[in-house]
Formats: sequence, structure tokens, C-alpha cells
Amino acid sequence: MLSTREKYYQMLEKEFSTKEAIMTELINLEAIMHLPKGTELYISDIHGEFSAFDHILRTGAGNIKEKISLLFGDRLTEHEKDKLTILVAYPQESLDDKDFYAYRDCSWYRKKIRQLLELLAFCSTKYTRSKVRKVLPKQYAYIIEELMYTDTNYSDKAAYFDQILTHLLDLEQGKPFIIALCQSIQRLVVDHLHVVGDIYDRGPEADKIMDKLCQHPSVDIQWGNHDILWMGAYAGSRACLMTLLRIAARYNYLYEIEQAYALNLRPLFMYAEEHYQKNSIFTPKEKNSSESYSIESLDSLEKVHQALSILQFKLEGQLIKRHPDFQMEDRLLFEKINFDKDTIRLAGKDYPLQGSCFQTLQNDVHALTEQEEYVVDMLLASFQQSAQMQEHMQLLLDKGSMYLVYNQHLLFHGCLPLKADGSFLPLNADGKDYAGKDLLNFFEEQIRSGCQSQNKDSSAADWIWYCWTGKISPQFGKSAMTTFERYFIADKKTHKEIKNPYYQFRDTHETCQMILEEFALYSPNSRIINGHTPVKVKSGESPIKGEGMLFVIDGGLSKAYQKTTGIAGYSLLNNSYGFQLVTHDPFESIENLLDKQADETSLKRVIDKDLKRILIKDTTIGDSLEEQIENLTGLLNYQDKNENTGVINN
Repeated sequence: MLSTREKYYQMLEKEFSTKEAIMTELINLEAIMHLPKGTELYISDIHGEFSAFDHILRTGAGNIKEKISLLFGDRLTEHEKDKLTILVAYPQESLDDKDFYAYRDCSWYRKKIRQLLELLAFCSTKYTRSKVRKVLPKQYAYIIEELMYTDTNYSDKAAYFDQILTHLLDLEQGKPFIIALCQSIQRLVVDHLHVVGDIYDRGPEADKIMDKLCQHPSVDIQWGNHDILWMGAYAGSRACLMTLLRIAARYNYLYEIEQAYALNLRPLFMYAEEHYQKNSIFTPKEKNSSESYSIESLDSLEKVHQALSILQFKLEGQLIKRHPDFQMEDRLLFEKINFDKDTIRLAGKDYPLQGSCFQTLQNDVHALTEQEEYVVDMLLASFQQSAQMQEHMQLLLDKGSMYLVYNQHLLFHGCLPLKADGSFLPLNADGKDYAGKDLLNFFEEQIRSGCQSQNKDSSAADWIWYCWTGKISPQFGKSAMTTFERYFIADKKTHKEIKNPYYQFRDTHETCQMILEEFALYSPNSRIINGHTPVKVKSGESPIKGEGMLFVIDGGLSKAYQKTTGIAGYSLLNNSYGFQLVTHDPFESIENLLDKQADETSLKRVIDKDLKRILIKDTTIGDSLEEQIENLTGLLNYQDKNENTGVINN
């Protein structure tokens, strides 16, 4: 009887049927292991800002400009380098702009194609030919390879090169060929993308970001609290759904997500029109785009904003009462209102309410009316059944997780809740304590279970909501989410959300070391990468914590944060030599970029110095390749053994 290992070798033989095939693959894998590791890009807290996110990807977070500077040196002026950077990042737009390259004759196309081929070859040096071939557009792959690898120092080869170019231009393929070269360079300057959470909310184009990620060849995602909010709604949490729709109404992009995901919001608008009036407390925030709504549309949004807020607070109250183990009774705020006096009692003090809109509350203040039940259930069905939503949520499940250990670094979005003494704070669920790594694993299990079953307000869906807003949530990390107070109470003392001690302790080397060891990371070069909390650069805050052991890369990509942060986000690059921190200025528009003819949006700061160059064999991918090498070596031995014993496999 064949062992499990022998059965595996027989399956492997179907792909590598001869010794020559096995040895060829072994040689290839060993060669790959000794190449420099590819460049990784870490980005966090995108918050629906597609244009800014797309710009970072197109420019490789400034990596394209750096490659151009290294390659061309004094051969190009700084202005020429800037223009070439923009061309590579936005080839279609650059070539369509009549002023960007005002004069383009045959010699211009020849010169520009030669420059781009040289840059492409330079960006390809750390990859195998087979990997480079995979990023080339099919219609031009053969031509690009011929031109890239032709040595024009020989006269015959130079003539061959020129003939190909001449024929290409005679066929009027200069413009599409340049676009193809630029897109290939974009794909090579960053080998792998890490999204450290919060793709959704606050900005209007999260769907475009998700579409882009669906097409990305190499990406992982660590779920942020706002991503989990959407996953909670998809899993069946009606409280999560009302919350994300309320945020969309507040930040003025509810119509955009209705269109993007084909949601049926008509029952909601009809209900809000019937039960709510104008209320300036719920006026949506000013729109960040040139698009504007009519007065009637804004009035409708104001009413819907109120309706969603009250529905959210009602459903949250029901949820808290279902789960005494959440220990969130202090958030049953409807029960603390004196409706006759229009006040609320918090911590023994009465506060006047503003913008009160509690007309749909009944004796059971958290109960939904029959009409509200219908509206909420219709919204949930529309959300869960959206084909685009299903595709995007599946991507989050397939490529995402609560945390990731990659190349000996630890990535997670928010925090690991800590006690006041700096030790891990446990969460009790069903009589069992979860802390540290186990806490992240617990919530990941709930999220995957909830999204698989998609049952309305299931226990798993309720835990996902807790992960969004609970006191011991690794994604929230605060004492309470004071949304109600921010709407209805003018006294800002009630708005305060006290951060978990993690956010103080992460400044220390000892805490970072403790967290890394919790995940079995003992290398002195291991780092923690966080998002979630905007870095207040204007106040002098640094994104580098824990004596260089932790990076916070949420610098404020969201326009909603930029007045506080003073910048438009951080990203992080990690190449074979170490980390580089990139600071981004606000991205205005492609038109502005073309008009200025310069990209000044990033400034790199080298973190690691004098480190040994990292090869693929030292990485997570290297571990996988090492396993393949072991399996192929075992297959060779298995075949030799069968030949010696006269066994023939059919």
C-alpha cells in the first residue's frame, strides 16, 4: 500500500514526468532563491480615496522617480526626470495632453521608447525572465523582449533593433507601445502590496479601490475596523449595516455607494421622508468633489442621516441586551434620556440635548416599528445580494486576515489590547479568555464564520460588531465610541474616547519585543507595522515608535483627517536593503500634476542602514520555494528507488 508521501510524489510526477524536467526546475528554483527580494509597499487607511491610492500605486510611492534618478543620473535634467516619472505613472493622460509633450515626431518616439526600454530593463534586474514576461502585455511581449535583450553594441544587432522600431512606428503603434512599456514598469517597481486595513468609509470610491485590488497580481490585506464593519453587514449584522450607511450619509457619498453596489435605498428614503424633518445637526459634511447635489437631494440626505442614526442606536441597544458578556450596558443611552426635559444623564450629570429626533422611539426604546423592520431587512437583503458586494467581500476573505507574519515582520491594523501594567488584556467569550495572538484568532474565526453563514444578527455577526466598537476590540482600541454624544451633546467633554494603554506602551522597546515574541518573531530585524491612528505630524508626532521597532503608516490619506495631520498619509517601502518611510502630500488631480510637470508628493526617509542585503531565500516566499525544492529532491530519490527496485509507475 502506498504511503501518503508516495501518493504525493505520483501526483507531482504528472507535472514533472522526467528527471530532466525535475532538475531543470530545481536549477531554476535555486537561482531564484539567490536573487534580491522584491520591493514591498505597505499602505493603510485608504478610506475610499481612490485617486490618492491610485497615484501611490502608479508612482510606486516615489520608487519610479528614484529608479529614474539612479539610472539616468546626469544624462537627464531634473525637469526631464520629473516628466519621465509622470509619463510612466500616467502614460495615457500624458500623451493625450497636448501641452505636456508639445512636439512629438518620429525621433521623439524613438528616443522615448529607448529610455523606457532602458528603465524597464533596469527595473527587471532582480527578477527572472519568466517573471518579467508575465507582466508584459501579450500583444507586445515578444517585441519588448527582443528590444530589451538586444545588445546594440554590435552593428548587426543595432540594425535589427532599429528595424523593429521603424516597423513599429510605421504601423502607428508608438503611442500604445509607450503605454504598454509604462504599465509594465509600474508593475515591476513594486513586487508585493500590503494593505494594512481600512479600505472603506469616509471617502466615496472604495468600490474602485476594491476593483483595483481584485486585479492586483500580488496583494494581502489586514482587515481594518472599517473593513470589518462592512464584513459585519455582509455577515448579517444589521447594526453594522446601519452604521456604514450612516457614515456614508454623514460624509456625503450615500448616492455613490448606492450606484456602485446597486443598493435599493428607495424604502429608506421613503421612510425617512415620512418620519423626519430638516435638522441642521445632521447636515452632511461638505462634498470633497466638484459634483454637487440639489437642495432637494441634500434635504433628503439630512432626513436619511437622522433615520439611519436612530436605527443604528436602536439595533445596537438590542445587540447589547442580547450579550451581557459584552459589558456595554453603559452604552444603552436611549434609556438615560429624559424626554420631557430633553436631557440625558451621564455619569451623574444632566446634559441638554441638541437636534433631538426621537419621535420613532416607543415604550421599548430599542424596538423597531414594523415599518422599520421592513426597511432594515430590505436594506440587508439588497446589500448581501449585490454581485459587486459579493465579489469585494470575497476578496477580503481570500486575501485578508486579522494579522499577517510576512518576511519576519508583523502586520496588523489596530492594536493588541493591554492592561494598565502593559500585559495582554483578555476578552472573555463563552467562559474562555482570549488575549494577544489568541484574541486576533478568535475574531478572525467569528468573521469567517459569520460571512460564510450570512444569518441575520447571528452570534458571529454580533461579535463582528463588537470588533468594530467593543472595549476590548483589537480594531477599535478605545473605551467607547461616542457617536451619540457627538451628535446630540454640545459639551465636548462627553465626546472623549479613551485609548487603550497599547497606544502608550507601543512607544517602548520592551512592549514591541513582547508583542513580536507573542508571534514567535525573535529576529532583531523584525518590525511591527500598524495603521488605524492618524499621525499628528503638525503636532510633532513621529510615525516611528518603540525605538524604531514599530511603524504607524496612517498619516491621513483621508481628506477628513488632513486638517489634523497636516499631510496626506504615509506609506512604507521595504526593498532588499531595508525600510524607507514615504510621506505624501495631498493629491489634487492628474490635471494639476500634468500642469506642474513635477511630482513632489513623496519624501523618503531611510530607516535601516548598513543591513545585509536580503535575498529571496530569506523571505516568506523563500520558505515556500525551499519546500518545493525539498519535494522535488524527494521525487528524484523516489524515482531512483523505483528504478533500482524495478517498479514502473503507470
